[in-house]
Amino acid sequence: MLEAAKGNNNQPTFAFVSLGCPKNLVDSERMLGRLSQDGYALVPEADGADVVVVNTCGFIEPARQESLGVIREMLALKKEGRVGAVVVAGCLAERKKGDLLREVPEVDHIVGVFGREEITQVVDRTLAQRLEQRSLFRPAPVRSQEDTARLRITPRHYAYLKISEGCDRLCTFCAIPGMRGKHVTKPMEEVLREAQELIADGVRELILVAQDTTYYGTDLYGRVRLAELLRELDQLDGLEWIRILYAYPIHFTDELIETLASATKILPYLDLPLQHINDRILRRMQRRVNRQATEALLARLRKAIPSLALRTTFIVGFPSETEAEFAELQSFLAAQRFERVGIFPYSLEPGTPAARLEGHVPEEVKLERRDRLMEVQQDIAFAWSQQQVGREMDVLLDGPDPEVPNHLLGRCFADAPEIDGQVRVKGKGLRPGDLVRTKITAADGYDLVGRVIGPGR
Repeated sequence: MLEAAKGNNNQPTFAFVSLGCPKNLVDSERMLGRLSQDGYALVPEADGADVVVVNTCGFIEPARQESLGVIREMLALKKEGRVGAVVVAGCLAERKKGDLLREVPEVDHIVGVFGREEITQVVDRTLAQRLEQRSLFRPAPVRSQEDTARLRITPRHYAYLKISEGCDRLCTFCAIPGMRGKHVTKPMEEVLREAQELIADGVRELILVAQDTTYYGTDLYGRVRLAELLRELDQLDGLEWIRILYAYPIHFTDELIETLASATKILPYLDLPLQHINDRILRRMQRRVNRQATEALLARLRKAIPSLALRTTFIVGFPSETEAEFAELQSFLAAQRFERVGIFPYSLEPGTPAARLEGHVPEEVKLERRDRLMEVQQDIAFAWSQQQVGREMDVLLDGPDPEVPNHLLGRCFADAPEIDGQVRVKGKGLRPGDLVRTKITAADGYDLVGRVIGPGR
């Protein structure tokens, strides 16, 4: 069966599983590109592949369990002779290091986050059974890694553009700095070169990602330069939309807000993770921002960008969170009416400062608070969807609707891929990647329904 999976000219074959966040997906696309350029043939299914690479997530316990589940699934195929070898890469490998091999000893090789550039050599050694060394870890680079020559997993018309790596924030609940290292800005000219390469490959929407996008430039240039970068990206020909994710609520200068408000291609959408609003909890989280500053920022953003769709995330059940502090968060959510919200029960992460805090909240209380907060947000989100009925808006089409014949699914300005809602569109001669002017005719929970009335503007 392995022999039948050989590529052209008897190329060795590989399958790839990418898990976790968009930053991890960029790493996956870079590894896919390296392996493909170095003579390996990508196959769509693991069954029959010479090697399977699993790029894992290690952020919180549910993500780690998902990664381990996929690894064990691949190892079961290997035991049955249906997969040649299994290589594990990414954040889980970086976080657990040697412990991962003790947990799943049948894995052939593990590669840390910063070993991704050597993925071909790792796979070469694995298939040649030169396994005297079964792990590869490199220190976090002092300069950013290139993300060009990617074999993209996303649809052709949108792509993630990583503008920096690592994080200098020391939030007490977060293990990312331990996996991804300190903040390293990607030089502006390199970001622009990558953007142009992606646009030439058919990208119409660039989604900017980093662990902390608003910190861009500080380490390399001595000051934040996100506004300058955005103005440069806004001038690129062939690009329709720019979307910004992971904007930490610090370093929002007047210049940045003015750029967000005046640029022609930057969508009125901002992902602004807040995590909580109670001042005591924010101090224990070491967020370095308080309620007053947060509310002032939100007011500035809403005033400057009246049509802004704000996405945020909150953690409930942080150690020692009281019912009164949770109620404060609940009232804040109801008052602010964010268009998009993610809510997560606190996950105790070994090795983080928060793990050592007193007053851990019982799991059932965390889940109950999450559900109560989601009830508040659901009413807000559904009301926002209803308010869009009758409006005209541009929609970027992603692909066919698997449930409704002759319809396509797309996204409006308020929808980031995978995490927000969708727009179900009806029209003739439509293709994925089309930007179409759409009249919204109905709301369906978090999603919208519309009909095409012309080309996008």
